[in-house]
Amino acid sequence: MAFHKKEIQDKMQHAFEHLQSEFNALRTSRVNPSMLDHVKVDAYGSEMQLKALATVSVQDRQLVVSPFDPSLAASISKAIQQTNMGLNPILERNVIRVPVPPLSEDLRKVIAKDAKDKAEKAKVVVREVRRKGNDLIRDAKQKGDLTEDLQKKSEKEVQLLTDEYCEKIDKLFVQKEKEILTV
Repeated sequence: MAFHKKEIQDKMQHAFEHLQSEFNALRTSRVNPSMLDHVKVDAYGSEMQLKALATVSVQDRQLVVSPFDPSLAASISKAIQQTNMGLNPILERNVIRVPVPPLSEDLRKVIAKDAKDKAEKAKVVVREVRRKGNDLIRDAKQKGDLTEDLQKKSEKEVQLLTDEYCEKIDKLFVQKEKEILTV
């Protein structure tokens, strides 16, 4: 059963890490290079992640994107503009400057609501992992691989993991919400 517990914990951890990466891509009052992590660029005949094609740095409340291949600068600029983040990149030779305007209060509230939705979806994934884990435990009990005491103990351990990850998700959301709403 320890094998299943580790597998369950790994899946819950993966859901938490996915939420962290989604939160990193959300716009906040601070300018952050990870804001562009989710941007996909048409390059070399396929869609590629921006971070595989360029470096992103911060300079005076703006992002500076330096493509590894200067011929991709126009494609990168277009991809950034097509995100729904309200960014208007400026192409200067082989460098793309992306001024990040301050967020309005209404936009901050919309982004905070989006963060809350993402956190709730992560908790749904964690609970689904719990359900599948409990199904595995019950199946093992029916096959005779587990005693009733071990079944109850295993289900309790899975519930404790679920509570732990839901709490971690809530804490992460509260922290991100504060960051988003801070002017």
